[in-house]
Amino acid sequence: MKPLKTLALMLALALTLTACGVISSDDGPTEVVGASQPAEPQETVQPEETAPQPAGKDPIQTEPVRVGALKGPTAMGLVRMMSDDGVNSYTLAGSADELTPKLIKGELDIACVPANLAAVLYNKTEGQIVTLAVNTLGVLYIVENGGEAVQSMADLKGKTLVAAGKGSTPEFGLRYLLEQSGLDPDKDVTVDWKSEHAECVAALAAGTADLALLPQPFVTVAQGKLGNGLRVALDLTAEWDALDNGSAMITGVAVARRDFVEQNPELVDMFLKEYAVSVAWVNENPAEAAELVAANGIIESAAIAEKALPHCNIVCLTGQEMFEKLSGYLQVLAAAAPESVGGALPRDGFFYGV
Repeated sequence: MKPLKTLALMLALALTLTACGVISSDDGPTEVVGASQPAEPQETVQPEETAPQPAGKDPIQTEPVRVGALKGPTAMGLVRMMSDDGVNSYTLAGSADELTPKLIKGELDIACVPANLAAVLYNKTEGQIVTLAVNTLGVLYIVENGGEAVQSMADLKGKTLVAAGKGSTPEFGLRYLLEQSGLDPDKDVTVDWKSEHAECVAALAAGTADLALLPQPFVTVAQGKLGNGLRVALDLTAEWDALDNGSAMITGVAVARRDFVEQNPELVDMFLKEYAVSVAWVNENPAEAAELVAANGIIESAAIAEKALPHCNIVCLTGQEMFEKLSGYLQVLAAAAPESVGGALPRDGFFYGV
């Protein structure tokens, strides 16, 4: 009986220890676990550099992007961002010559410039410029004050016109169309190049010029100053399309420094996403957008900005769509005048996201 009692006591003790959560292990020290539930294995949590964002939320931008744009359609597409984000800084200029040195020296991260200038900068910097988006399609027009002498490109023979944008899209687009019309741009037409489009408007208003090459919104600005006497004689986009050369006329693009793109891919993607939203909002809300255009000093009058916006062809084309539009345009320019793209077409890496 004594051995049986001893065995019973030992069994009772074992049951008691088990109930208290003490488990003996032959492979190591005793483990203590919960009395009612076995212990779950603990996962190792790696430290995160930034707190995770809630599901469905975009990351919050904290680093500023320094953006430059010309006073015109390229800046007009940015106005929603300029008014809302409070993070980025924006520099507005009257000519590309004011922006490109800042971009190359690293004082700007992104700049909105004439389309051909993107290729020129790419070649001058040996590939250190990347094109992010096409932001403006064709917006160039020949306007005539107080007459109807110009009905075609051929009618410009022997004429003098004022223009701005020498060395960029206005000059090379005009030269190409004149050549396709059988004219010699250097002999048959005289162009008085100004530093800014506003100077061309002033020349028309002062009566020192009867013809001008102007982009929107400056066409509408000039019409506001001169009234019905100023008419649109030629739409250069329509003239380009009539050639059926497999390309489209592109006025402006957004470019960035390659080092900035490579070091900040998420920031670049965030910028492009917000840019597309801003452009869509501007096109869908011209009255409200016009107020912001005037408030930011792009055009002095909100009323004129509202009239001009539907004609400004403001877009935000990225990726493959950007590539197809812009590459065809640059190929046409390069074939006609290699210097218009900096001597050679850009190579791989020029188009962001392609």
